[in-house]
Amino acid sequence: MSNSYFSSMILSLKGLEDYMLPCMWKQTFNVECFGCGIQRSMALILKGEFIGAFYMYPAIYTLIALFSYLLLHLKFQFRHGHSVLLGLFILNISIIVISFILKTF
Repeated sequence: MSNSYFSSMILSLKGLEDYMLPCMWKQTFNVECFGCGIQRSMALILKGEFIGAFYMYPAIYTLIALFSYLLLHLKFQFRHGHSVLLGLFILNISIIVISFILKTF
């Protein structure tokens, strides 16, 4: 692939923030919800700003791991896949709740 392809792709990612959905919870109650920041975090990952994506939404990488493993488990039916998925769910919920508490207080 040529450099012009990548440069046009990066230019199209810069306008990605213009198409993000607003948080209805934040607009209604003026308080961030548990998912606030996930869209911006994904946009940062697509731009290659991996550390910024983590600071925007700390659970982003564990969520990506969870959904990737879930898709693989649905395809290949791993022997102890349900236990791994349960662990990933608990890990993600813990990270989301802890980061929400730290942001709120």
